[in-house]
Amino acid sequence: MRLLNLLKKYIYLAAALSVYPFSVSCSKTLELDIAEIEAIQKSLDYDLLQKSLSRPYLNQPFKPGKTGGIWNDTILSDPKTFNQLVGIRDGSSHDIITKTLTGLFDYDPVDKKWLSHAASFQTELNSETGMLILHCKIRDDIYWTYCNSDEKIPLTSDDFVFWYNEIEGDEKAGLGGYEGQCLTMPDGSQAHIDCIKIDDKNFDFIYPRAVAEPLLHSNMTCCPSFIFRPAKEKGGIDGVKNLFGINCDPKTIPSCGKFYITEYIPSRRLVFTRNPYYWEKDENGTSIPYYEQLVCQIVGDQNTDYLLFRQGKTEVYSPRPEELSDVVNNQKSDYTVYNAEGSMGSQLWTFNQNPKNREQPFYSWFTKKEFRQAMSCILNRERIINQTYRGLAEAQYFFFPPINPYYNEKIQLEYLYNPERAKKLLSRAGFKWDEEGKLIDEKGNTVEFDLSIASGITVTNDIAQIISDEGAKIGIKINVRQTDFQKLVEAATTTFDWQSLIIGLGIYAFPTQGSNVWPSSGNLHIWYPLQKEAATDWEARIDYLYEEGGCALDPAAAKKIWDEYQAIFLEECPVIFLVRERSFCAIRNRWDLSNVYFDNKNGFETEWIYLR
Repeated sequence: MRLLNLLKKYIYLAAALSVYPFSVSCSKTLELDIAEIEAIQKSLDYDLLQKSLSRPYLNQPFKPGKTGGIWNDTILSDPKTFNQLVGIRDGSSHDIITKTLTGLFDYDPVDKKWLSHAASFQTELNSETGMLILHCKIRDDIYWTYCNSDEKIPLTSDDFVFWYNEIEGDEKAGLGGYEGQCLTMPDGSQAHIDCIKIDDKNFDFIYPRAVAEPLLHSNMTCCPSFIFRPAKEKGGIDGVKNLFGINCDPKTIPSCGKFYITEYIPSRRLVFTRNPYYWEKDENGTSIPYYEQLVCQIVGDQNTDYLLFRQGKTEVYSPRPEELSDVVNNQKSDYTVYNAEGSMGSQLWTFNQNPKNREQPFYSWFTKKEFRQAMSCILNRERIINQTYRGLAEAQYFFFPPINPYYNEKIQLEYLYNPERAKKLLSRAGFKWDEEGKLIDEKGNTVEFDLSIASGITVTNDIAQIISDEGAKIGIKINVRQTDFQKLVEAATTTFDWQSLIIGLGIYAFPTQGSNVWPSSGNLHIWYPLQKEAATDWEARIDYLYEEGGCALDPAAAKKIWDEYQAIFLEECPVIFLVRERSFCAIRNRWDLSNVYFDNKNGFETEWIYLR
């Protein structure tokens, strides 16, 4: 599967939050003593790893398969829409819609090179003007098609050019996309990256200055312009958003991806049917995937998900830490369990610094660097690893993951678990303790704030409870609030009425991923989005380094920039990364597992699987 779905210009909060599908636990996590921790580590770290398979994808050739069969899976919640523009803000909807689409390019993290996907590419650098042109040529064998129809409508330049300019580039769309299409020039001015049509199959991205990763910056999916353009011409962005609502017949949605959406029964199931015209084929000319249908039951929580797997009704399952021993030890002949090293992504803890809340006491706390550093010093990652992940995780003390070319193991977080240091930092920031040991600020306010998490996630809830318990040890009351997923997304991206929260933002394999997150103007600059100008000196410096690093063609110069960039984030602590968990996944043996791979770079590769 490689990194196609990860390598986007933007990061979507909704999609990121939804990748932790664990069920809810309201009980407070109890501390374990040293002997119990050592026993868990010995029994799980070694025994369970030995009983599961390690099979990373190293670009091995796939064995040709045969079509047939139904892949039974689950999703936790109903989609909110089948419209790509609307679905961007909802993880479940976004994941569903993208099964009908194809990205321009893909990236191979093993060989560390870009691959053609919907289009081939060629870059042209003008040494005199400094401009860069990315030439794109769409495949001849890629089409928009409909289920049970022989009609094939070629994908054209119009589809991508229209989506880039008229959808992503329209400020009314609310994506923050136009800002992401601009570069800061050496003189400080802003210049737009233009996307122009050459002919039906060829189009160009014209960069006003050279950038280090133009394919990353330009990678995108699109929807058919022959449907979406008339809708916009007639009704504007609202007309576009009205297309393919949740009540539409999903069979009317064209696909250029691996699947058609062919059935949706609310709260029950969603059915995808294999697209026989999909361009990616095996050596025998058969399109992947091989299975004819993907049937997803809508289960609501992972307890039900686990029950269905135990009953043999689903094909694959990723066990929670508390289920791991049972899943691994009961493999027998029914299924096989794979393991992967620590994930490249991590959840993070962050604090609302939006001045909309300047009248609230927490605003003055969260905007103090020393307070955020102190919160990092009460984050007991080892306790989280041993109690929540049963020892099968590792602390994340760095900003870039190891897969990132500018990851530097020497640049790590300084503010590790140390409650005494947390107290000193708080004292330096003007905080004191009353006679009862409660922390109070300079105005006499007791330090108490909410920690919001998405409901239905056992592991995240247990982590939040540990954070709350550690906070109590130094006189801070942290209230864990489980919130409906969609309401949490709305609070984080629209109303901004949250205090602190735990989220995930996926994997950023390149430093310039997440152009809507890390620069201060980004619409998902989570602690204070959509800043007209940087609110702090350090954010202004980050903005500058982000632009300059993205345009640095000399690796040595780029390394110097990205080293400083990482160091600033780890010093300022606007986000505090948690841990990287080791992953396990079980899959039914009724499938031929020759083409199945599992690792922390590529994820779980099952697209080439077929029935025995």
